[in-house]
Amino acid sequence: MNRKNNLTLVLLTGAYVLMSGCNKAPSFADLCDNHPKICNEFKEDSWCKKERIDVGFANLAQQTLPADENKYNQLIGYENYAKCMEHASKIEHIKFKEKQSMRINNVVDAKKRIKEISDTTKDSKHPSLLYYHWTRHLNKDALQSFLALEDTHQLETPKLQFNLATYYAKRDQNKTLDLLYHALELTTVDESINTEIFKSIATIFADKNKYKQVYIWSKILQTHSPEDESIKRVDLKSYAKTFNLKSDFLDNVASKTLSTILDGKFKKP
Repeated sequence: MNRKNNLTLVLLTGAYVLMSGCNKAPSFADLCDNHPKICNEFKEDSWCKKERIDVGFANLAQQTLPADENKYNQLIGYENYAKCMEHASKIEHIKFKEKQSMRINNVVDAKKRIKEISDTTKDSKHPSLLYYHWTRHLNKDALQSFLALEDTHQLETPKLQFNLATYYAKRDQNKTLDLLYHALELTTVDESINTEIFKSIATIFADKNKYKQVYIWSKILQTHSPEDESIKRVDLKSYAKTFNLKSDFLDNVASKTLSTILDGKFKKP
C-alpha cells in the first residue's frame, strides 16, 4: 500500500461525532439532587460515566422543553451509552458477577428506550430526525424529505451540513467538499468542532492526489486534536518528505486556517 492510500485509510478511521448539549447545564450532581428519577435510570458504574451523564442531560432537556431536537439528542445519547456499556458488559468479573448482569440489563434498557423514541419520531419532519431514520432504518421517505431541505435555512448548521455531506460523499466529491467547507463557515467561536470534517476533507484531497491539501488538513487535525487516534498514527514528516512538500510553509498555512475556524471567520478557499 502506498503512502497516499495508507494516509487515506487512516483518515477514514474515526468514531462518529458524539452529541452533547450540556455545556451550559448544571452539574450532574445538581441534576441528581433535583431529578433523581432521571439520574437513577441506570445504576452508577465506573464505566461509561460520560455517556450516562449525556443521557441524563438529554432527558432533562426533553423533560424541561419537549422538542424534536431534544429527542434526537436522546437517541444519540442512548446509542452511545448502549455501545459503551455493551463493551463493558463483556468484561468478566470474577468476584462481582452481579456487575456484569447489571451492565447487560443497562444495555437492554437503553435499547428499549432507543426503540421507544425511534417509534414515536418516525413521522417527524425535523431534519436531525429525518437523517436519523434514514441512517439507522434506511427510511427512503425520510431521506427524500431530508434532501428536500438542502437549500433551506433548516440545514444551515455545521452538524446538518456535515450530515448532508455524508450523503454526497460517494456521489459527488466536489459537492461534498463544498458542504464540508460550509459546515466550517457556519461554526461559531463557542461551538465545538466536529473533527470528522477535517478527516473527510483530507480524505477527499488524498483521492484527488492533492498532497499539499492532504498535509494541511491533516496538520489542522493534529494541531486541534493531537490525541485523536487516527492522526496519532500518521507521520506527517515522512509524508512531506515522500511528496517533496515544504512542511514549514504548509504548517503555517494550517495554523492560520485553524485560527480562522476557531475565530468563527473561516471562508471557503
